[in-house]
Amino acid sequence: MDKEHVKSAAKKAEGTLKEATGKAVGDKSLEMKGKMDQAEGEVREKVGDVKDKLGK
Repeated sequence: MDKEHVKSAAKKAEGTLKEATGKAVGDKSLEMKGKMDQAEGEVREKVGDVKDKLGK
């Protein structure tokens, strides 16, 4: 697991937490920020996958 994959997992976890908190307290803005963080995590994961393929 490289640096991009670690960052990806952290960003997805942060996003999941924000989204759940937003839903729990009825804060649509926080919920959307969580979804955006999760999407960023997905992109970072794909970048990590490409880096892995290029490195091999």
